[in-house]
Amino acid sequence: MTHGIIPAALAGFGTGLSLIVAIGAQNAFVLRQGVRRQSVLAVVAICALSDAALIALGVAGVGAFVTAWPPALTLVGLVGGTFLIGYGALAARRVLRPDPGAALTADATGRAAGSAATRRAVLTCLAMTWLNPHVYLDTVLLLGSVAAGRGDLRWAFGAGAVLASLVWFGALGYGARLLSGPLGRPAAWRALDGLVAATMVTMGGLLLARA
Repeated sequence: MTHGIIPAALAGFGTGLSLIVAIGAQNAFVLRQGVRRQSVLAVVAICALSDAALIALGVAGVGAFVTAWPPALTLVGLVGGTFLIGYGALAARRVLRPDPGAALTADATGRAAGSAATRRAVLTCLAMTWLNPHVYLDTVLLLGSVAAGRGDLRWAFGAGAVLASLVWFGALGYGARLLSGPLGRPAAWRALDGLVAATMVTMGGLLLARA
């Protein structure tokens, strides 16, 4: 069995990466925080640790329980969909009424954000992670079911998926600062907020429709 650990982990890494790379509410939020260089470590840690916990639950077989109780995902969908639409509306408002300080870099905003901004970012990130049924579908159900097919190597598969999540969110959060130059103009921030608004409202609407 030992010789199969690395292939199983690589399979988990590839599967996990393919599920989280697609643009979504969580990724859009991490991108925005990364570009602004605000609470990046906290946001990346929340996303990666949350994924790790959910993947572990999926590998352990909790997905069967979630499938057996559909109202759980329905409730999360209603609450999460409403939250995402509300956040999207705020982003749309920034597009129509841009913040003059939105284009400032970390020296002007990130270090001056203070504990209030960090607390707001943490709470928003937690909501986008744990109130999004897609997160449960991808981690607990889908990854869990694929891992189950690996038998005794399912935990190696799960470890690979966890590593993929950590690598992706770390790269997205800290790599986004490379966009600080191109996004140094208010017009560019309006475009980014437009992308965030469209993503949030679309996903929120889909969650409510399915719920």
